[in-house]
Amino acid sequence: WTTSITEKQVKIGDEIELIFTANIDQNWYIYTAAEKDDGPIPVKIDFKKNATFQLMGNIVLPTNGVEKYDDIFEMKVTTAKKQAIFKQKIKILDENPVIKSNISFQTCNLTSGLCVNGNEDVSFEVAVIKENKKENEKKKDNIKDSSDLKKTQEKSTKDTNEVSPVPAETENKDVKKDNTLQIDNTKNKDKKSENTNWLSFILTSFLGGFAAFLMPCIFPLLPSTVTYFVKLPRKKEKEEMTEAEKLALRRHYHREGIKKALFYGFSIVAIFTIVGTAVAAINGPAFANWLSTHWLPNVFFFFLFLVFGLSFLGLFELTLPNSWVMGADKQADKGGYYGIFFMAMTLVLVSFSCTGPIVGSLLIQAAGGQILKPIVGMMSFSTALALPFVLFAIFPTWLSNLPKSGGWFSVLKVSLGFLELAIALKFLSTADQVYHWGILDREIFLALWIVLFGVLGLYLLGKLNLKNESNNEGIGVMRLVMGILTLSFTIYLVPGMFGAPLPPLAGILPPITTMEGEDLYVNNNFSDNTNASNSITKKHSQYLKLPHKLDGFFDYKEGLEYAKKVKKPIFIDFTGHGCVNCREMEARVWSKPEVLKRLKNDYVLIALYVDDRNLLPEKDWYVSKYDKQTKKTIGEQNSDFQIVKFNNNAQPYYCLLDHEGELLTEPQAYNADAQNFVLFLDKGKDEFFKK
Repeated sequence: WTTSITEKQVKIGDEIELIFTANIDQNWYIYTAAEKDDGPIPVKIDFKKNATFQLMGNIVLPTNGVEKYDDIFEMKVTTAKKQAIFKQKIKILDENPVIKSNISFQTCNLTSGLCVNGNEDVSFEVAVIKENKKENEKKKDNIKDSSDLKKTQEKSTKDTNEVSPVPAETENKDVKKDNTLQIDNTKNKDKKSENTNWLSFILTSFLGGFAAFLMPCIFPLLPSTVTYFVKLPRKKEKEEMTEAEKLALRRHYHREGIKKALFYGFSIVAIFTIVGTAVAAINGPAFANWLSTHWLPNVFFFFLFLVFGLSFLGLFELTLPNSWVMGADKQADKGGYYGIFFMAMTLVLVSFSCTGPIVGSLLIQAAGGQILKPIVGMMSFSTALALPFVLFAIFPTWLSNLPKSGGWFSVLKVSLGFLELAIALKFLSTADQVYHWGILDREIFLALWIVLFGVLGLYLLGKLNLKNESNNEGIGVMRLVMGILTLSFTIYLVPGMFGAPLPPLAGILPPITTMEGEDLYVNNNFSDNTNASNSITKKHSQYLKLPHKLDGFFDYKEGLEYAKKVKKPIFIDFTGHGCVNCREMEARVWSKPEVLKRLKNDYVLIALYVDDRNLLPEKDWYVSKYDKQTKKTIGEQNSDFQIVKFNNNAQPYYCLLDHEGELLTEPQAYNADAQNFVLFLDKGKDEFFKK
């Protein structure tokens, strides 16, 4: 937020406009207005009452706001991106006006669905030209006697739909930042991370399209498809034509073939992208948390990947109804651009047994309340799939250089089948952790992965063959290399069965707290752990644990009382069972001796899980001041506490508090720099003992 005024110098009685400018990061937006109070949090500007100035009318909303009906909130909302300018007209009543206001708002991310509440205090400095005392008193008396101005002073500052042009602005940099709004230490790191995630997603989608093209149900179609475009119906060359006329005719039909090949590729992209658009339309920002933590979608995705994996391994074949394929194929016979479109649709339908698992994986990765990501992902995937058909139609001589369809297709398909089965376990594991079913703890998960990747490694080395496969010709160098890498990864997993943390996989594997004899590989040489509270029966400790044998609490009030007793500051960890970054922080940062020592000895730890589904006793239920909803579970109450108290709902989120519940230093989010975390803990401790 920045602020400015329309006039540098004013006199008592003059009217000026105060300008509030929100500069919004890319892929983020704010709500500028909402139809009802129980919807999203729109920007609200409250002025501190003071006799030195007078409000004139209501806040003028930004001119770039977009109004739409929101299905989640079931009301009309108005949002703005990039920049939003709010204006408030005031009248100056004194030589030294004291103009202070508070801005409350909510900003949300288009790609991740994350919403963060904000609250900032701003002030304005207005230079008032001094006049003689009599003139000033006369103006003040006139203002006090004006009934119209008195009514204006009493008007509410609710948002209206007024618009006005943007005047020349003078930036006022005296804006006080609210530290509780920061969800990371540097915006540049956030932007870089977000851009990297997007590039990684697009690249993965693109490579998935190439992988689909190499499948046995698509690759053999290439020669016949290219031949169609090369031998499109055309007028025969006549003998009486000159060589120049014949050459011109050939060039004309070659250009026509290229145009139709491009249209064919565009049709493939369009058909696949429509699927992505449909997914984006169904999902919304509020869908993200439910999709990532609820048992229903996770179990569904588990079975989906299980079916896809078994299909790739050859147990059965996924096909669409034959009537669908035949109907599209008949339309393709009609020729022209209309026929080419249905030819593309025929390819999409026939190739479903190969592209279905890859497309399903892509849409699951893109799902989670995002609008743009599924569309971009499907465009990247389908572009890579269509590109070879277009290029070979333009350069048909390339066909002679292609490898013939053979055993390598089967190897690729089987390898993807094993990977699908491994991914399926991750979804089941997420549901298992959130609901504490206890069916897929760390040992069982690792045992299944070791077997899957071990068998895959032996298969790639040619030591195992599936039915109807033979390996009389031996294996190639690339297959040998992939087999060695796969078996090496399998061996790397084995120590995890005995407690090794395996940091690179911390966000995928079930937490180490789910296994017996946990933390065998963690440095626990800190005998001066005065934070021990094992003699206390702690709430929720029967199904919640802290990593690295750390001792702590899972209820804020309980932890606060204990902190007062032992006279230590409080470390709050807002975390989640399905939080990948939380597990990475615990494995990569918390496990460092210098961090672990401070967590054990200097703080009372309170881990608050925001996605835990355990139902609390009815006497502990309450209605949230934030969204007016009844909070019944551990996760709902912890999430509500984080939003209401710290204006944040991202995980992980670390807060250091004193015994009054006040922040000792700026909270931290995900940051894999262990030294930075040490400085964070030391600063909080120093601030605590200064009080």
